[in-house]
Amino acid sequence: MSYGTTQTGTPRSGIPHILDTPALASLTGPHAHFAERRGRVVRYPLDVSPWLALPDEPDADDWADLAALAGPGAEVPLPGYRGEVPDGWEITARIDGVQLVDDGVAAAPEPEAVRLGPADVPEILDLVERTRPGPFLPRTIEMGTYLGIRRDGALVAMAGERLHPPGWTEISAVCTDPAFRGEGLATRLIHAVAYGIRERGETPFLHAAAGNTGAIRLYESLGFRLRRRTAFAAARAPERLVAVS
Repeated sequence: MSYGTTQTGTPRSGIPHILDTPALASLTGPHAHFAERRGRVVRYPLDVSPWLALPDEPDADDWADLAALAGPGAEVPLPGYRGEVPDGWEITARIDGVQLVDDGVAAAPEPEAVRLGPADVPEILDLVERTRPGPFLPRTIEMGTYLGIRRDGALVAMAGERLHPPGWTEISAVCTDPAFRGEGLATRLIHAVAYGIRERGETPFLHAAAGNTGAIRLYESLGFRLRRRTAFAAARAPERLVAVS
């Protein structure tokens, strides 16, 4: 698929915006080195990110390829997918979501922020477990720049980069230890991550659950605006995989 957008990211008439399928744009663009493919289905490795991309209108072959990639009975995410699933598949979750884009974020470096790396992953996973900002896996750190703030040596807040469609970078994993909330750490880290994205000539964007109104209000107050509503679904693959002739 090709994408037609103006320099400001506005889609030309009749051509999908690149952010309509951000996982596909990432995995066929800057994150192509992560891509695992089977037929028309493409995904990140399971220890990097749960994001994957199906065709806009998946057929029986596509569902068979997805099942083969996932394995019998495995649960797979279906980001952005609102359709039905074939016989043998079971929808296990549906969550309404929103996609927001930079519309004047006051991006700025953060002197207290430190860049996080593979050695920090155990501590990151502990913070994520306690704060639940969304999926973070052992190799998610490889998707982009992650920044953290430490107090007395302990990681207490973080934010970083996830999906990377050409010209855009998603801000993700924004979280703060409950004991340190109210100090503006998340805001400072969002500004810092956005600054790094802007320095590359790219535009920040992010996703949130539609029900997470507190986070959405924060993002809007920082200069993000709603671009579109989306959905986050998950489904369980059939226990027995059937070959498609």
